[in-house]
Amino acid sequence: MPSDMRAFVGAALVSLAAATSAAAQASPYLPVDDTRLPLLEHLIARGDVEDPSPMMRPFRVADALRVLTAADTAPNTPNGRDIAALRECLQRELMDAEAWWRVEARIGGEAYTQKRLDPLHLGGPGTENPYFDLALRGAVGKVAFATRPAVEPSLIGNPDWPNTAQENITGRLVEGYLSAQFKFASLTYGQLERNWGPVGLPGISLSDYGFQRQGLDLEIGTKKVRLEAFASDLRTEIDSTGQNINRYLIVHRLGARLSQRLQLALWEALIISGNGRVLETPFANPLSPSVLANTFGIEDLNSNDMIGLDMQWRALGRTTFTAQLALDDFLFNKRYQAPDRWALTVGAFGPLGPRASWRALYTQVSSLALRTFDPFENFTDAGVGTGRNFSDMDLAALTASVPVKRALLVSAELAMQRQGEGRIDAPLPARNAAGNIDVPGIFIGTVEHTYRVALGVTGRYGPLDISGNGGFNHVTNDENRLGVTANRFVGRIRLTLAWSRKGTLK
Repeated sequence: MPSDMRAFVGAALVSLAAATSAAAQASPYLPVDDTRLPLLEHLIARGDVEDPSPMMRPFRVADALRVLTAADTAPNTPNGRDIAALRECLQRELMDAEAWWRVEARIGGEAYTQKRLDPLHLGGPGTENPYFDLALRGAVGKVAFATRPAVEPSLIGNPDWPNTAQENITGRLVEGYLSAQFKFASLTYGQLERNWGPVGLPGISLSDYGFQRQGLDLEIGTKKVRLEAFASDLRTEIDSTGQNINRYLIVHRLGARLSQRLQLALWEALIISGNGRVLETPFANPLSPSVLANTFGIEDLNSNDMIGLDMQWRALGRTTFTAQLALDDFLFNKRYQAPDRWALTVGAFGPLGPRASWRALYTQVSSLALRTFDPFENFTDAGVGTGRNFSDMDLAALTASVPVKRALLVSAELAMQRQGEGRIDAPLPARNAAGNIDVPGIFIGTVEHTYRVALGVTGRYGPLDISGNGGFNHVTNDENRLGVTANRFVGRIRLTLAWSRKGTLK
């Protein structure tokens, strides 16, 4: 563990020490790229299954089994059979033993028309490649563990993959962590993909858009009130004088279940940077709001604060509304120093007929959001967003999904995106003679419009994992070039076969 994270670790352990009451055995997390998760998200969207962790992914396999078991009350209905089949499949991930392990190897291939995983922001050439990963997961008492290295040649040439030195084959660690879990708290150190925000889009402050996110995560609280804090050291940058600039990301979130239908959360995200900088206690302390310690407190100059609000409300029957709102580097007294920068997502989801579900989302990121005058304080890691990866854009999407054969989920999607010329990895434009930044709040320059119609399928059928999505993109002002129109098929598919073994540790 890096020495500059010791302050956060110490504060986390102090908080955890008071919450070590006995609880059920530890459980690994259900990865956000697991092909069974979309089917579970579909059942949650319909209201058939309770969300074990609203707007927070991942959650533990044990929590997924808990909500599926609680919902599995009508096995003779179509949805009841879907729930039972998914519960049975996930049950094989755990063992009823004090110490156990499970190893799974997956081998297959993937084909794609472009490298970037985002079908609306294209990048890199299309081709086909083999894929292989080897996952080892298990638990020893109250400590769960997981590691999953992958050989993934498709990363070469992906504009969001930071390693540009490899030419033929490359790989990554998809997940690798230790997680101590107790009744009222957990402490997880290592790497796993996280998304904090409405399902279906990258969270504004923290998401799985980037490939590598090592860090330390503390959860403490009950089902009604829960505090979560995450800290990660980002890649070191080099400034114009050749000095190394250390950078850190800290995210705090306090959530409250106000009723069975309404949940709210306040959160903040912070980037701190500087030559020789360490993760200082005022920011590392999970019980210290960084916005007070920084903007309204010690007024540290080498940092960027973002504050936000999450809301999920089941308002009408099984129809649920969700929202995530953020203000980047909000200045209370000196409003002239920087323009307002914001990001937001609003959406709704619910059942559609006897088996289908629907989800509608709208998101907007202002032209200057997620960045500052100092690029080392942008919400990026090696040029890729820690949450969202694109500023100066908005997106509206409508999706309908239905299970097939109780294992696969088929989805249809309509989407419309507008992308201006603002870029998240660039510093803010210089002020004019009047001291203002003369750019619009959203949509700088020529705006690219993308309209997409697509179909997708995901799921696990026996040893076969399938994840695919393909559709037609109609683009005007392609790549922000006025008057340039493009029509493209954009698709990606991955097929793998699995072999697994498990046992107990004695």
